[in-house]
Amino acid sequence: MSDCRTQGEDHLVGRHLVIGLSGGIACYKIATLVSSLVQRGAVVDVLMSEAATRFVAPLTFESLTGRQVFDSQWKQGKSCDPRHIQLATKAEAILIAPCTMNMLAKLSHGMTDDPVSLVISAVDLITTPVLLAPSMNTTMYAQQATQRNLTTLSKDGYTIIDPEEGWQACRSTGQGRLPTTELLLETLTSCFS
Repeated sequence: MSDCRTQGEDHLVGRHLVIGLSGGIACYKIATLVSSLVQRGAVVDVLMSEAATRFVAPLTFESLTGRQVFDSQWKQGKSCDPRHIQLATKAEAILIAPCTMNMLAKLSHGMTDDPVSLVISAVDLITTPVLLAPSMNTTMYAQQATQRNLTTLSKDGYTIIDPEEGWQACRSTGQGRLPTTELLLETLTSCFS
């Protein structure tokens, strides 16, 4: 795992965080993470790809955060400013988890056809840390295309949180599991010095 910033205090109170979900079974684990962030005083906005909404309903995250989930780039927000620009500008740190093979490819190649990739395209990676937590089948994770995309994204300034080894929903064992909620919390906290 590469560090997104120097290790800082565990201080999330009042921090504006954005959590993006792409379509993988590990989406259900992110509800616990979001709840923990809100309990620690963070303001959390959630982005969801259409595929992610098939695993967990946006209502889950709206209930946990008290904020509207950005799950469609075609819905008009309350402001005249495009919502993806607002979220990208206000975010102090962004975590994409689970970050699927598909999402890694989109981010690596500058594709913006869902709310998650659209917001990320508007983020200044010099001022706003963007953390990616890959989560997928072990064979998918080992693919040359995945590894190439991870290398490219790391060079571009993204922080990669290495997946863990263990049992996967596809009934196999290997590297590709989403890191624990504790590790994701610790890594997000380290973004603030």
